[in-house]
Amino acid sequence: MAGDEKRRVRDSEAFKAVFRPGERFRESEVYRSVVRHPRPDTPRGRAMTSFHNFFLHLYPVKVPREVLSFRSTFRLGFIATVLFVVLFVSGMYLMFFYVPAVRDAYFDMHEIRTSVAFGQFMRNVHRWAAHLMVVVVFLHMLRVFYSGAYKPPRQFNWVLGIGLLLLTLALSFTGYLLPWDQLALWAITVGTNVAGNAPVLGAEFREVLLGAPDVGGAALLRFYVLHIYVLPSLVILLLAVHIWRVRKDGFAIGDREEVAEGEMGGGPSEKEVLADARS
Repeated sequence: MAGDEKRRVRDSEAFKAVFRPGERFRESEVYRSVVRHPRPDTPRGRAMTSFHNFFLHLYPVKVPREVLSFRSTFRLGFIATVLFVVLFVSGMYLMFFYVPAVRDAYFDMHEIRTSVAFGQFMRNVHRWAAHLMVVVVFLHMLRVFYSGAYKPPRQFNWVLGIGLLLLTLALSFTGYLLPWDQLALWAITVGTNVAGNAPVLGAEFREVLLGAPDVGGAALLRFYVLHIYVLPSLVILLLAVHIWRVRKDGFAIGDREEVAEGEMGGGPSEKEVLADARS
């Protein structure tokens, strides 16, 4: 009888409100309207946690053990994403002290280096992160090509990766003009002249890019808009689709394991079994 009395006390609403407020909150309608999956203490619960969570949904429920090895991917895609976040945050800080105008841009950069709190540090972080992102994205593409991860069914994701590489190069090119010094001016002049000599639409592309026959205030403003708005928005869009396709297409290492298991055991692979089950 004493045990039943203790159990009734522990299960009462007053006891839960005082000694177990977290459990009472998890049983409330508010919590259940936000979290719509069972507790992650079973395989089904863990899978449903991943499926019903916006952030966890970007990652697969299960991954091959070899994927967790550093040598399998060298984490180059993750490093490139972190570098992009660093560039985004440091660039937002620099935007507070920069005006994309011919008479202000150079002096604003000088003031950032000499007078703004952490200005020189943030500019160096932004510059070195940009250099590293170009290198890391290029190495990531080489790793994918070397490991054959571009083959079916991942051809579309390979095309997205090429697009992200081109956008990374475009971000570096457009940001090169913003300091508005002699190095930036003549580097962009040479680069746009090379682009202007391209066949068919080269001259028109150069005129649209500069907004004038020569590098001037219109080019500075257009490069600034491209650098801080257009290109980052495209990178975020393609990066989200790229990560989602990695999650949907699976890992190339997992495909090789399934092929090896099928050859050794003579039975169907896991994907074939799932396909038969769905059909």
